[in-house]
Amino acid sequence: MMENTTEKKYNVWITILSIAIPLVVALLFKVKLKDFGFDVAPLSFLPPIYATINGITAVVLVAAVLAIKKGNRLLHERLMKTAIVLSVAFLGMYVAYHMTADSTKFGGEGTIKMIYYFILITHIVLSVVIIPLVLVTYVRALSQRFDAHKKLAKITFPIWLYVAVTGVIVYLMISPYYAN
Repeated sequence: MMENTTEKKYNVWITILSIAIPLVVALLFKVKLKDFGFDVAPLSFLPPIYATINGITAVVLVAAVLAIKKGNRLLHERLMKTAIVLSVAFLGMYVAYHMTADSTKFGGEGTIKMIYYFILITHIVLSVVIIPLVLVTYVRALSQRFDAHKKLAKITFPIWLYVAVTGVIVYLMISPYYAN
């Protein structure tokens, strides 16, 4: 089945957001507000909050899949909207923290360091990949193209779940090295 007018209407926005979000995050990651004369304390309380949001997102995603498997479309829709809102909240806090704090270096060595960087790199790469996947999957549902939605959701769900879970793992692995 071909995409419909609803999807065509959103395709430009999906493309713009899929490119703009990673670029803006990468740029803002390098911007430190103190470099521009702003006297802001590092938002050091945010990492455990946004890690928790990642964990909640993972639980919400699993609950959404269980809801749709039980035929509860309305609950599924509400949970998926919640997961999107949680992801946007995570992103805002993540950027705010990194605009006010210096990067933390991982202090582990040997095998644990390799594991950490493998998880971190796959988390980062897949967090970029997931943006258009979530948006297209969501728009297919809005367009009531549920067969196409379901087909793409089978790809989107495990990647999004991986990004949410590895976000928590990365936080737990790096948190002992945060400066106080």
